[in-house]
Amino acid sequence: MKGKAKRIFLLLVLALSAKVCWSQDFALKTNALYWAATTPNLGIEAALSDRFTLDIGAAYNPWTFCDDKKMRFWLVQPEVRYWFCEKFEGHFIGLHLHGAQYFGGFTDKRYDGYLAGGGLTYGYDWILSPHWNLEAAVGVGYARLWYKESDRIPCLKCFEEKTGDYIGLTKLALTFVYIF
Repeated sequence: MKGKAKRIFLLLVLALSAKVCWSQDFALKTNALYWAATTPNLGIEAALSDRFTLDIGAAYNPWTFCDDKKMRFWLVQPEVRYWFCEKFEGHFIGLHLHGAQYFGGFTDKRYDGYLAGGGLTYGYDWILSPHWNLEAAVGVGYARLWYKESDRIPCLKCFEEKTGDYIGLTKLALTFVYIF
C-alpha cells in the first residue's frame, strides 16, 4: 500500500506541475468574421518560447443556401508567429500555410477542388482580462487551386479540369482568444 500511495502522490505532483508549466502557454480561439459568414471555426495556439507561438486554425462550412447555392469547404491554416513584446500581447508577424477542399458555387457554375499555399501575417492582440484577448490579423500570400468546373446541373462526365493561381488577401481575422 505504501508504494501505491507514493505513486499517487508523485502523479499528483506531476499533474499540478504540468498545469503550472502550461499556464499562459495555450489558447483556444475563434474568428468572429468567419462566424459572420456562417462558417464555424476553431483554433488553438501554443507557446513555443517567450516570443514564438504556433497557431492552428480550422474552419468547416457545411451549409446549402436557397436555390441550391452553396460553398462547402474545410480549411486548415497553421501559422508560426513572432511576438515583438511577449506571447499573446501586442504586435506580431507570422508565416502561415493554408490548405482547403471545396465544393459549390453561387452562380451557374460548380467548383470542386483543392487549394494550397502560404503567406505573411501582421496582427495585434489586445488583453481584455487575465484570460480573454481580442486579436486582429491580416495576411497576404499565394494559393494554388486545382478544381473541376461544371454546370450547376449534376453531370459526372461534364466537367473541365482547371488550375489557378491567386495572389492577395489570404487571412482576415477578428478573433476572440481564451488563454489557459
